[in-house]
Amino acid sequence: MFFDDLPVGYKFETGARRVGADDITGFARQWDPQPFHIDRDAAAESPYGGLIASGFHTLLTAFTLTLEADVWNEASMGSPGMDELRWRHPVRPDDTLRVHAEVVAATPSASRPDRGRTTIRYDVYNQDDVLVMQYTATHILRRKAPGGAP
Repeated sequence: MFFDDLPVGYKFETGARRVGADDITGFARQWDPQPFHIDRDAAAESPYGGLIASGFHTLLTAFTLTLEADVWNEASMGSPGMDELRWRHPVRPDDTLRVHAEVVAATPSASRPDRGRTTIRYDVYNQDDVLVMQYTATHILRRKAPGGAP
């Protein structure tokens, strides 16, 4: 889908992915080696009372699910960034994550008619429908044709 296909209010859902204990510790050993991500005993003594996924692991899992949904991939020209990233609830071993997305802004480029900026709010839920993470990302997306013509 292109910029022109994603108006404000457009929604989509992704598939789901289970996050196992080995996934959590493997990611964390490389990228976020805090005790509550890599050591079950230390995690049990932490404020979380057990092993939890790194927020960055959760973010990348959600991002991968979004790419696998293949909604805007064809039109992607990158992103200038994210806003409002919040980790709302810990992700624990064997949680299954899915993403609900909604376009919250869509602005055609004034200087480059071949593209526009689409802002999407991503809400990430576990298998119990608990909101575990939220973020907003702005995507630069190609238009179907210069000026938005089909």
